[in-house]
Amino acid sequence: MSVTILNSSFRLRPLCRLHVIQQHLMSSQAGPEAEVLLERVGNAGVITLNRPKALNALNLSMIRCVYPQLKAWEKDRDTGMVIIKGAGGKAFCAGGDIRAVTEAGKSGDSLAQDFFREEYILNNAIGTYPKPYVALIDGITMGGGVGLSVHGRFRVATEKTVFAMPETAIVHNQVFLASVAGLFPDVGGGYFLPRLQGKLGLFLALTGFRLKGRDVQRAGVASHFVESQKLPALENDLVVLKSPSAEDVAGVLSSYQTQSSLDEEKPFVLSEHMDKINRHFEASSVEEIKLKLKQDGSSFALKQLETLSKMSPTSLKMTFRQLQAGATMTLQDVLVMEYRLCQACMTGRDFYEGVRAVLIDKDQNPKWKPSVLEEVTDEFLDGCFKSLGDHDLRL
Repeated sequence: MSVTILNSSFRLRPLCRLHVIQQHLMSSQAGPEAEVLLERVGNAGVITLNRPKALNALNLSMIRCVYPQLKAWEKDRDTGMVIIKGAGGKAFCAGGDIRAVTEAGKSGDSLAQDFFREEYILNNAIGTYPKPYVALIDGITMGGGVGLSVHGRFRVATEKTVFAMPETAIVHNQVFLASVAGLFPDVGGGYFLPRLQGKLGLFLALTGFRLKGRDVQRAGVASHFVESQKLPALENDLVVLKSPSAEDVAGVLSSYQTQSSLDEEKPFVLSEHMDKINRHFEASSVEEIKLKLKQDGSSFALKQLETLSKMSPTSLKMTFRQLQAGATMTLQDVLVMEYRLCQACMTGRDFYEGVRAVLIDKDQNPKWKPSVLEEVTDEFLDGCFKSLGDHDLRL
């Protein structure tokens, strides 16, 4: 029970203590089967994503639990910060409920609009949250999990963290890259990816390369690295902070990072390749990137070329333009743009073909249409980025 992490030296005011007890009883009454556990512990609001068998994949009902509670804690004077984490030890949050969205898109159900709209509104709330927001991204953190963490002030990676974009979906514990499914790196990927060092963000977006452990921080995705076994003590020290400022929280996180020496001597996994990444992904088109990789001829370049050749050409071109535009946009403008793109994917073909190939028939052999980059026209892309008028995302 989370209330037990309050140590004996910490004393709550009577009213505050009563509020903590009430909040804990409310979460306990929801039962361990609840998809999201919401608790007040000390001066912190604690969110636990609680679908461990699905690797805490995000669905609409979870979004509808988290968002109003975030807004309530924002106004609550006794809540000084928010901590979000995942249950089960394997994942923070490994993606979104792609199967439900797929079925909704096929049938014309409003879930295909509602899920993305409400998810992006939640992403924006996290990105603009006025109180310290700490995401403990222990384990798989992809797709929807990235949106729940990366826009917050503090993102704590561990040696168990596995991060990847484009958006990744988890269904029956199967992980697949959204480029293979005909999607793009959403949940604000168009905002944070272009702001990583050099062309690293574009490389991650187009190839879906996975970062692990300390490399998630070295890439700039996480703000801190703390060994997984230290997280309970870290959380304990955070919740007892009284009226915590961002500086107070940063101090606690930095102290735990200093105590975490695991893999400290290992170089960044892409350090020897960053020069190639910066040169080859500095291009005016995806076609030019593929040409540069082919001309390079090294094993690393050819491996990335092979990866890109398996992706949906439509997805690749959409992603390239998304990151180009997002580099100079606000988070809010990026989310509006990405909502237009996801609705274009829902009315297109490649998304459903990718899901068929990976999840339904499992032949891993999607038939993209168009099948080559050159046939994805600027006119088609213009339509994907076009305003939806009254149906645009409102933030």
